[in-house]
Amino acid sequence: MRTAGGRCARGERQFPFLTDADAPGLYFLETMPQEDKHWLVRPSTIRRLWIWFGVVLTGLVLADGFVHGHPNFGLDGTFGFCAWYGLATCMAMVIIAKVLGRLLKRPDTYYGDDDD
Repeated sequence: MRTAGGRCARGERQFPFLTDADAPGLYFLETMPQEDKHWLVRPSTIRRLWIWFGVVLTGLVLADGFVHGHPNFGLDGTFGFCAWYGLATCMAMVIIAKVLGRLLKRPDTYYGDDDD
């Protein structure tokens, strides 16, 4: 249940990690009535979408057991190969991007001071 100021009945904000300076339009979104929000922003819709996506993805992994594949090498013939391979490569890309970000990071004063 929402109260004035975009706070829950217990007093905490819906998005406690964001301040008004971070997202000035968030206050408007928090105080807006449920029925006036865009359907993709409503918490009930977001929950339904997560459940729906989970069911579809689980069904696709289970359907892998009924499809006869033609593996090119031994590993791609395992059950759920596309699912776990996709997850592993996505995780590897995130880790590599974080490492590259730390290696290529420059200080704030890299291009010099703005005092011309």
